[in-house]
This record gives sequence, structure tokens and C-alpha cells, in this order.
Amino acid sequence: MNRCHQSATRRSVRRLASQILGAAALLALAPAAFAQFNVRPFPPNAERGVMVVIAPPVIQMNGQEDRLSPGSRIRGANNLLVLSGSVIGQNLLVNYVRDPMGLVHEVWVLSPEEAALKLPTQR
Repeated sequence: MNRCHQSATRRSVRRLASQILGAAALLALAPAAFAQFNVRPFPPNAERGVMVVIAPPVIQMNGQEDRLSPGSRIRGANNLLVLSGSVIGQNLLVNYVRDPMGLVHEVWVLSPEEAALKLPTQR
């Protein structure tokens, strides 16, 4: 009598575990699927340019030497943070915002969909 009860319990535990794993897999894939079709909202004061990191915090913005601010953030096309040292020498099409001192503070590397759109400040 105990054997039947234990095997039924094991089956229900296995079924529950498989359902939990299936739900976890769907949840893990949901953000990636959402990110593929979503265009990020940029602040109204964002500018567009081509950024090349020379030696952090020194950058070139549209061919002119510039600097990243202390605490600046670079977000990749997938909206994850990117370290400035990992993109040294790459020409990146970006939207960016400057801090009150005129240093580049927020940077978003553009996806092809975002690059096709014009900023509200562009004509």
C-alpha cells in the first residue's frame, strides 16, 4: 500500500518539476524576444553621432576629441551595459546625452532599427 502512494507522489513531483522547467524556459526567452522588436525611448535632448573610444575616458565623437564623464554609461544595442574598454577602436553609431559640464554621460549604441529612425531634433 505504501508503494502505490509513493509512486503516485513521485509522478506528481516529476510532472510539477517538468512544468516548472518549461515555464522557466519560456520566461528566459521572453525578454530576448521582446528586445528584438522594441525601439528604446531616448531623451528629447539626445544627439546622434559616431563614437570611437580611444583610451577611456578619451573618445572621438563625430571626429572631434571628447571625453566620457565620470560615471558615464554605455548601453549596447541589447540595452545591456558595455564597458568602454571593450569597444576601443570601434566606430559605433550612437545616441548620446551630455552632462552639465559638457562631457558625454549617457550613450546608447544603436540597433539597425533605431539607426533608421530620426531623432526629434534631427531634420
